[in-house]
Amino acid sequence: PAQGLGLIYDTLTASSLDEPGTQYALLAKSMVHPDDFASVTFTLDERARFHDGVSVKAADVVWSFKTLTSNHPFYRAYYADVDSVEAISERVVKFTFRKSGNRELPQIVGQLVVLPKHYWAGEGKDIQKTTLEPPVGSGPYIIDTFETGRYVTYRRNPDYWAKDLNVSVGKYNFARVRYDYFGDFTVAFEAFKAGNLQFRDENNSKNWATGYDVPAAKDGRMTLEMPANGSVQGMQGFIFNTRKNKFKDLKLRQAFNHAYDFEWANNTLFYGQYVRTGSYFDNSELAATGLPSPAELQLLTPLQDQLPASVFTQAYRNPENPDPNALRQNLRKAKKLLEEAGWNVTNGKLQKNGEILEVEFLLVQPAFERIVAPFIRNLEKLGVTANIRTIDPTQYQNRVMDYDFDIIVHSFGQSLSPGNEQRNYWSAENADRPGGRNLIGIKNPAIDKLVEHIIFAPNRATQITATRALDRVLLAHHFVVPHWHIPTHRLAYWHNISRPDNLPLYSHGFPSIWWANEDKPK
Repeated sequence: PAQGLGLIYDTLTASSLDEPGTQYALLAKSMVHPDDFASVTFTLDERARFHDGVSVKAADVVWSFKTLTSNHPFYRAYYADVDSVEAISERVVKFTFRKSGNRELPQIVGQLVVLPKHYWAGEGKDIQKTTLEPPVGSGPYIIDTFETGRYVTYRRNPDYWAKDLNVSVGKYNFARVRYDYFGDFTVAFEAFKAGNLQFRDENNSKNWATGYDVPAAKDGRMTLEMPANGSVQGMQGFIFNTRKNKFKDLKLRQAFNHAYDFEWANNTLFYGQYVRTGSYFDNSELAATGLPSPAELQLLTPLQDQLPASVFTQAYRNPENPDPNALRQNLRKAKKLLEEAGWNVTNGKLQKNGEILEVEFLLVQPAFERIVAPFIRNLEKLGVTANIRTIDPTQYQNRVMDYDFDIIVHSFGQSLSPGNEQRNYWSAENADRPGGRNLIGIKNPAIDKLVEHIIFAPNRATQITATRALDRVLLAHHFVVPHWHIPTHRLAYWHNISRPDNLPLYSHGFPSIWWANEDKPK
């Protein structure tokens, strides 16, 4: 899909950038649910219109839900707990759930993108096929111009039906929003510095440290800033495909973490900008700390025979390498773990039952090669045969969707209100589903139970407890070699756009709450 396509669509409810777990009325002017959360009923705003002037009806909601869940594995998994959807009347739609007690599910259903049934049911239309005809939506922007593979421009809809709603006030200030496509990250960076792009959310530490030494950054035409980022920092890391027999032993996976020298990478490659990620919910109250609390133990103890003993006896902590001697010690620990897993060096190669341990790091960003290469050098000291394969985005996506990889770089995004997405990430039912999000291939009944505790938590305190329990169990299995994060945004933008003095706690809010300075040239 086109970048920024969400600008043309509205959802039943709108989320808040600074209030986790909160939804406001948008297409739906009201939502009600029984005390047991067995269903949710939405009443649509009678003012809601698609771009072609047709009213948004309950039939559109029903059609959208059935179409999205039948044609895309993500939506099918995300809304798996919805048993049925029916139009009660022209503007009232009811979702009935498979189980009661899921407090978050009404809000999850509220995130549903509503598509125009009349448009897609028209002659020659097929939502399953790629099209270059701009689709009809109901959101604040309309696709204006585009060139396949180069750019797409959205123009603000002056007749946007919801422009005066409270959730829209102060937003959608740009008359036009354009996204340019680049096949090379360096070319995109140079385009920004040349003034051809106005905004950049920098994710490259080298660029941030050395790449913005340009006149515009010195004379005030370009702003560089690092506002606080209060959002949950999910787990990015080198993830193992545990469908492969060689990665099924957690001691082998743990050994790989002992061979990764984050401190060297941070100081040498990242200019000291990052901190090591030590949780799947870092930078939040959801992260596990210390040993399990009494409340966590109530969830974990019944699952004890399905969990590593370390869940109960050790607080998770990444290996640290403040100096070369520490790295040597960690490599010795890695060697011991590999031997305990049955892997020994023969003729310079790590082997088990005659099988040589060979691993491939599958990459899509060439910039990661300089990060993986020193990791491989450490692995080779242990006898591991490892290589890097960098492929184009299409090939990469196909291989990942088919689970055809050993190790990849991946990030599991999180929010302060975890729910159904945890099932997509970790549950056995999604481990072998093509195109699914359980990329690691986890099949663990204890993890499945903890995920259900999160989804059906009766209150916030229980949700936090269950999430912390899940976090420590995932960490104890060493499914990933954790990467790093930075608790701030790194924003670069030109003087012809501006932002509010106070940004939302959990987002930089671009482009929705920023605006253009018409009196300043590009």
